[in-house]
Amino acid sequence: MSLTLDLPGRKKREDGGRSSLKAALARQPVVAAVDLGASKVACFIMKPSGVDAEAHTLTAAGVGYVASRGVRGGAIVSVEEAAGAIALAVERAENVAGVRVEGVTIATSGGRLASTRLKAQISLGARPISDQDLMRANSAALAQMRLADRRAIHLLPISWSVDGQGRVRDPRGMFGRTLGLELLVVTISESAFQTMNHCVERAHLNFEGVVAAPYASALASLEDDERELGCICIDMGGGSTSVAVFQQGALIHIDSLPVGGSHVTADIARGLPTSTAGAERIKTLHGSAIASANEDRETIEAPPRGDDPGAGPVVVPRSLLKGVIAPRVEETLELLRDRLKLSGVPIDPDAGIVLIGGASQLAGIREVAVRVFDRPVRLGRPRRVPHLADAASGPAFCAAAGVLQRAAFGPREVASTRALAGLKPLAGPGDPQAPLFVRVGNWLRENL
Repeated sequence: MSLTLDLPGRKKREDGGRSSLKAALARQPVVAAVDLGASKVACFIMKPSGVDAEAHTLTAAGVGYVASRGVRGGAIVSVEEAAGAIALAVERAENVAGVRVEGVTIATSGGRLASTRLKAQISLGARPISDQDLMRANSAALAQMRLADRRAIHLLPISWSVDGQGRVRDPRGMFGRTLGLELLVVTISESAFQTMNHCVERAHLNFEGVVAAPYASALASLEDDERELGCICIDMGGGSTSVAVFQQGALIHIDSLPVGGSHVTADIARGLPTSTAGAERIKTLHGSAIASANEDRETIEAPPRGDDPGAGPVVVPRSLLKGVIAPRVEETLELLRDRLKLSGVPIDPDAGIVLIGGASQLAGIREVAVRVFDRPVRLGRPRRVPHLADAASGPAFCAAAGVLQRAAFGPREVASTRALAGLKPLAGPGDPQAPLFVRVGNWLRENL
């Protein structure tokens, strides 16, 4: 069935009444976030009236989610199926909120997320530091980078320094001879970015940019002092496991592995053997990453593969299930630990770990993480959206909630997500166009 036939309401709305829709949106603008995952697609909608600046909380006017389609291992494998899932999740959230949205921001852990730290220093005049000086420092840092086949989705200042004095939060208004900057650039594969753009357009929505899911999830789940004292936020999704590292209140590193909860499900389906649906059900009801008492004497039943009506259920000891789950969970966390070590990112020895994402709800996973990282570990959930229904308040919904929180409360970035989405990709070293420094400076001036 075609996408047009799947979504008659949205197509009809696009074909007619566009001017009245724009007028309504002008009267009541909304923010819509879509978490595009391998197991689910969720949409959160926020009205301006839902932001409580005093309590630093927000209210989601509408929430909608559906089983994911067209996404595997953090990558889109079918544009039409993914677009249909996005459109359906948005429609459900719109119906709850009682509003219509035109554009959405996508949160994703796919696209080979990566980050790079850049440093720059500029000379100052005998006047207070201004926004123009900050822009010059950002341009000088970005001039060192070539984004061949990559798209910048976040430009986040890590720290400023004035005349060598570090840990300056906001240098504007200060005096000095030199201004230093350490900048974090989060990037995604250009092909993945364009594919997501196309999916959103196929769902008859405007594409307003991409947010790194581990970053958004961290904003939704971390306490302020965790970000300040240092924290490793691990987002365990269905198709990928990603990480965001915070130090002194700033994001300093992002990385992602294309391994998640769906791989555990596949291991169970192969090891028992059973169907994928049966494996997911068994994992949810009986799965654990650590041993439990009497598990050798306990048995579990799983539906057989195929449609043979005469085939009986698969009966195995519960210890076999743990023997399938534990190695995959340990391997994933060990890979992440080793990648963090190789990255050279300065992680505080006392930094704790917060586990979020749907796969973090597996029994025993906290204990395995404590053993692998040798750090305190807690389970996270959306903190700043206190009125969510129980079904949408768990760790699997942190990314969508975090996109709304970022829109409402920041932190401030060098350029907005929408501005970065509208840029042409910055080319590699062999590009015959204007020098990268000039082009970066131009679009910073346009979008700051």
